[in-house]
Amino acid sequence: MISAVNKIILSFVHLSGLSKMVGFFSTGKNQPLNPDADDVDQQFQLQRRNVIVIITLCYGVGYVCRLAFNVVKKPLMDAGVFTPEEVGIIGSTLLYGYALGKFTNGFLADHAHVGRFFAAGIFLSAMANMGMGFSHLAWFSALLWGINGWFQGFGAPSSVVSLASWYTNGERGRYYGIWSTAHSIGEGLTYLGIAWLIAAAPKGLGLSWQWGLWTPAAICVFAAYLLYRYLPDRPSTLGLPSIADWKGEHGQVDKKHEDESIWKTQLRVLSIPSIWILALASSSMYVTRYAINSWGNVYLQEIRGFDLFDANLFIFFNTVAGILGCLAYGFVSDKYFSARRPPANLIFGLLEIIPLFIIFYGPPNTILLGIALVVYGFGLSGILASLGGLFAIDIAPKKVAGAAMGFIGIFSYIGAGMQDYISGKLIYDSEIVFAFPANEQHFDIFFYNYDKPILFWVGASVLSIVLASLLWKIKAAD
Repeated sequence: MISAVNKIILSFVHLSGLSKMVGFFSTGKNQPLNPDADDVDQQFQLQRRNVIVIITLCYGVGYVCRLAFNVVKKPLMDAGVFTPEEVGIIGSTLLYGYALGKFTNGFLADHAHVGRFFAAGIFLSAMANMGMGFSHLAWFSALLWGINGWFQGFGAPSSVVSLASWYTNGERGRYYGIWSTAHSIGEGLTYLGIAWLIAAAPKGLGLSWQWGLWTPAAICVFAAYLLYRYLPDRPSTLGLPSIADWKGEHGQVDKKHEDESIWKTQLRVLSIPSIWILALASSSMYVTRYAINSWGNVYLQEIRGFDLFDANLFIFFNTVAGILGCLAYGFVSDKYFSARRPPANLIFGLLEIIPLFIIFYGPPNTILLGIALVVYGFGLSGILASLGGLFAIDIAPKKVAGAAMGFIGIFSYIGAGMQDYISGKLIYDSEIVFAFPANEQHFDIFFYNYDKPILFWVGASVLSIVLASLLWKIKAAD
C-alpha cells in the first residue's frame, strides 16, 4: 500500500513539472577530483574570492527589502494609514515569516545549489516590496510582509552553507565577520538612503512613502541576477576536494556519525543541548536588535525630538559602527582566542549592554547619544555575528551548516517578532491624545511613553549574555 502511494506521489511530481524545478535548485553531483594541484589552487582562490564578495554584497542589498517598512512607519502613522498597533503587527509578520523561512530554508539549503536558491529568494522579496507600495489594507500588508519574511529566509542559510563549504574553522571567524558586515551595510543603506528619498526638503527628496518600498525592490532584482550568475555550488560539485582537505585543517571528527546521511545529521543537530542554549541566547539578543531597528528611529523622533532624516542618520551611524564590530569580532575571536567564541562573546556583549543605559537613561546630550549608539552598534554586531550563526556553525557538523543556522534562526526571529508586537502594544497602550482647536476643526497630537518597552529591550540583552556564558567550554567540530 505504502509503495503504491509513493509511486502515485512520484508520478504526480514528475507530471506536474516539480521534478524539473527541484532538479534546478538541487546541488550538483560530486565530480571526480581534479588531479591538477595547480588548477585546484587557482579554482579555490577564484571561488573563495567570489563567494565572500557576492554573499556580502547581495545579502547586504537584500536587507534593504527587509527593513524598508521600518523607515516608512512614521509617515504611515502620521498619515493615518495604520495605527502603531497595526504597524507593530505588520512588522512582526515579517519576523515570524523570516523565522519560519530561515528554519525550513536552512534545511533545504544543505541540499541546494546555493546560488540559484539565494537568487530566487531575493527576487521574490523584491516582488513583495513592490506589492507593499500599493497596499493600504492592514490585513493584506501583514500577509504580504509575512510572505516577504519567508523569502528573506533564503539568504542567511545559503550564505552560511557557502562559508562552511569554502572556509575552514580557523579562518571562518574572519570571513564570517566580513559577511556579517552585510547586516550593517544593508541597515545603513536602508535608514539613510530611504530616509533621503522620503524626507522633506531640503534634507530629502520628499517622495511619497511608496518609493521607500519600490526603490529597494528594483535594487534587489539586480542583486538576484548577480547571485544567479556568480555564486558557486559546493567544491565537490566542481571536482575540488573539501576545504578541510585542501587546507589541511580539521576540527574534531565524529567517527561514529561520519558516514550518515545529511538528513540524519540534520535531525541529530536538534539533539545537541548547546545548540538549544545558543538558540535561546540569540533569540534574546534579537529582541534588542530589532527593537532598535524597528523602533529606534521612532523613539528618537517621539522622545528625543529629532526629525525623520536626523533620527535615521543616528541609526545609520549605529550601523556603520556595526561593520567595524563584525570585522573586529572575527579577528579577535580567531587571533586572540584561537577561534573560541565565548570569551569574545562576553567582551562584545558588555560593549552592547552598557551603551543601552546611556542611550535610554543618560543625559539629553546629542554628542553623548551619538557616541553611545556607535559603541552599541559595534558591540551588537560582534555578538550577533557569533550568536546568530558563527557559533552554531562551529558546534554543528559542517555538512549541515544550513540546518544549524536555520534552527538558530527560527528562535532568533520568533524573539524578534514577539518584540515587534509587544513593543507596538506597549507603546500604543501608553498613548495620550492632545486635541487642539483650529477654526471650526481640530487636530490631534499623539504622545507615547517608552518606559516599559525600554525595560523589555535592555532586559533581553542581559539575559542573552547570561545564557551565552553557559557555553564557555564548547569547542568546534569538523
